Amino acid sequence: MFALTGIGRFEQEVKKSRFAAAAGPVGSEEEARLFIAAHGCADAGHNCWAYRVGDLHRFSDDGEPGGTAGRPILQAIDGLELDRVAVVVSRWFGGILLGTGGLVRAYGGTASACLRGMAREPILALATLSVTCAFAEEARIRAALAPIPHSQAEPEDFTPDGVRLRVTLPVDAVDAFARRITDATRGQAVVERG
Repeated sequence: MFALTGIGRFEQEVKKSRFAAAAGPVGSEEEARLFIAAHGCADAGHNCWAYRVGDLHRFSDDGEPGGTAGRPILQAIDGLELDRVAVVVSRWFGGILLGTGGLVRAYGGTASACLRGMAREPILALATLSVTCAFAEEARIRAALAPIPHSQAEPEDFTPDGVRLRVTLPVDAVDAFARRITDATRGQAVVERG
């Protein structure tokens, strides 16, 4: 899955109707609704939208025939394997009826063109570990973590004999990191998931 790195726009004309899309990253349903409210055009006849945040997804046809706008926008999001994204497509009617198939192609195509032209980055699944170690071992643990991209260690608590670190790192690096810590501290550090 991928996330957008910024806000993008795309506009096209389809049989004299103007379609304008705005897409951007969102982290929650509330952020998605705020994005849609901020990027819909008040003078447009329709502001159709869709968003996905993890398993949560919603869409609206905003007065267009059912299934002709919001669902195609969501399909554009899903087709590009995007998550944590909201898209709103505004339409100004140009006098020529597009029919249901034409609306599906216009809304979905406008959303897709907007999203395809945007910068995106992979969404990393992160894990959180608790590592309890002696004060003297903390530097070794931080050194073992340093070459792992997108990782960090923060002091979580101090114990009478050392420190408990909260370690965040990509899920696919957890097992190798835990083995490395066990080896580096000769089994003295305790690594716990969660």
